[in-house]
Order: sequence, then structure tokens, then C-alpha cells
Amino acid sequence: MPYISAMTTFQLETLTVRGSARELGRGQGEAFRERIERFIEMRFDAMRGYFADRGQPDGWTEVIDVGREGLALYEGWDREGYAEMAGLAEGAGVPLDRLFTATNMTDFRDAVLLRAPSGAPLTKLNDEGCSSVLLPAKGAPIAGQTWDLNPPDIDFIVAIRRIPDEGLQTWSVTCTGCLTLMGINERGVTVGTTNIKTYGSKPGVGYLSILHRSVRCESAKVAKVVIETAPHSGAHTYWVADEAQQFEWEASPNGQFLREATDAPVFRTNHCLAEAHQAKEGEVVGESSKARFAKLGARLSTDLDVEGLKAVFADRSDGLLSINRYAEDDQGTATNAVFIAEPAKRLAHACRGPADRGEWITLDFVN
Repeated sequence: MPYISAMTTFQLETLTVRGSARELGRGQGEAFRERIERFIEMRFDAMRGYFADRGQPDGWTEVIDVGREGLALYEGWDREGYAEMAGLAEGAGVPLDRLFTATNMTDFRDAVLLRAPSGAPLTKLNDEGCSSVLLPAKGAPIAGQTWDLNPPDIDFIVAIRRIPDEGLQTWSVTCTGCLTLMGINERGVTVGTTNIKTYGSKPGVGYLSILHRSVRCESAKVAKVVIETAPHSGAHTYWVADEAQQFEWEASPNGQFLREATDAPVFRTNHCLAEAHQAKEGEVVGESSKARFAKLGARLSTDLDVEGLKAVFADRSDGLLSINRYAEDDQGTATNAVFIAEPAKRLAHACRGPADRGEWITLDFVN
């Protein structure tokens, strides 16, 4: 399969869409129709395997019901985002509820498997997860992350520039058919996420929906309120940065816990740091998450520039436990994209695939 080739240099495809929110979505759906259809099927296949591995082979059938409930909540919470999602489904010729469920898979499967208020952490089978960083250099902050999930996802990674009739222009690095996963707007507001798991998960708007509304905000301060007040489904961490402030939330339906990058880096992998969440952790903390967290702590400083952070994200010094994750590691997870933003410059740098295998491009709002 092409995504496991160590010789591949991955290129990041870009697409520009214009118009109303629905037209923004329709343009993406029409451009990526075949890939969106394949993405949905791939995600549902992954869900079936995920539930079977955890002894609930029929549990995946409940996920679509959670998705439909979340979609109804989303329509009332963010009408512009909902309209874009509806346009995506129209353009691709796929059912909206099925697309919405597939794109927010991690939240909605947790809402089935981890819906009890509390419980014993489940045995970890695949050490999923990303590594994120906020560097609060005075006047020139840097923020970014690796995005690591199912290795086949790399076939669907794209960068979308949205030029709306109303509101701010944005760039998103995401999968075909998905809303914002990592992104920046023309004011420099930048967003991203890593995955954590807690009990108490439930139907909600989905993490991509929260990120998509946040990246359209005029400041990190405004985006902070969006994340704090969102109807969260599963647990995730969310980071937001602009030239003035850099925040990170460890968020779930049980609560939101804030860390701010002021004089030192804030970094994250895929286990809970807040005590309230640790008591409800949904899976045993993975060896990879602990190792990547320790490596970030050892390598990060506020003196790092973009090239220095690229080198951190490319780190393979810990083998299978490295920040940089390869498909051939056979962990069930690989680095599918990397994103680094310079909010004060209103631009970002991104690549498809691992940091040392992807062709880096600059995303800006100049033209």
C-alpha cells in the first residue's frame, strides 16, 4: 500500500473554495467526491474493527445514532458550520448523517464505549495520538502539532483555503470531507487538537465542529469562549493561539481545564493531566504517549524557531516511541500530517505525512 512506503515524499494538495457557507462545502464535496466516499467507508471499517477488538462487535451500529443526535445539536449551535457540512454532503452525493459521523469518529465511538459516568480504564490496544506544542516567544509565538491517527488516513489529507462571502478567510489542514482539524485564519488565530479519552462521553457537536467554529473567530480570546461553552461529546484537548495569547484546554463533557503558555512552552500528547479527568480516564495511559510527552519536555524551549520545531516533530530517536510515527511501525497509528503556525505573520507551514517525509508548503493569505 502506498502510505507505508519509506521512499515516498508526500505532497500536500490544496483547494480554494469561495462563496456562501453552503457553497464552500459544495465546492469541496464536488472536488473530492470519490475520495470522500472512500473516506467514509474506510472510517466505518475502522470503527467496526475498533469495537470488535474491544469485545463489542455490534457496538459500532450505535455510533450512527450518536452522530445523528450530534448533527441535530450542531445545526442549532453553529448554523454556518452546519451549512458548510450540508454542502459537503450535497457536493459529494453522500448522506449528511453518515458523513458527519465518520468525520467525528473518535468522539462518537467514545460516546458509545465510554458513556458510563466512570469505570476502569480499558486496555489500550492501539496507542493513538498526536503531539502538540505552544511556544510563547515574545511577539513571535509558534504553535503546531503532528496529527497522528489511522495510517490509511494519509491518502485523504488536503489543505483547504476558504474565502467566504462573509467572515474571515481560513486555511485548514484536514481530511477530505472533514471540517477544520488544524487551521489558521487571516487574523492569525490558529487551532489544533489532540485526542484523549474519558468516561462520561455523550452525544455532542463533535470536535471538528468545535475547531471549525473556533478558527473563524477574530481572536484567541473569543475562541476561548467557544471552546468553554461548546456542547462537548468526547474528550479532546484544544489549543488556540494568536499573536497575543496561547491557550490549551483539556476538555470533555465533565469539564474544561485551561493551561496558558506565558513564559514557558505548553505541550501535550494523549493522556490526561487534569486530576478530574485522570480519575475518569477511558484507557490505560499508553507507553507512546508518556514517551512523547517526556521527549517534548526535554527538547522544547522558547528559543526554537520554525525549523527547530520541524526537527522536533521529525524526531525518531526513540524508535517506535518517537514523536515522529511511521506507518511501518505497525502501531495502528502514524503521523499523517504536520502543521506549524506563526500567528503574528498570519501564515502556517504544513506537510502531508511525517515531518521528514512530507514536502513542506506555506499557507498564507497574500493572494
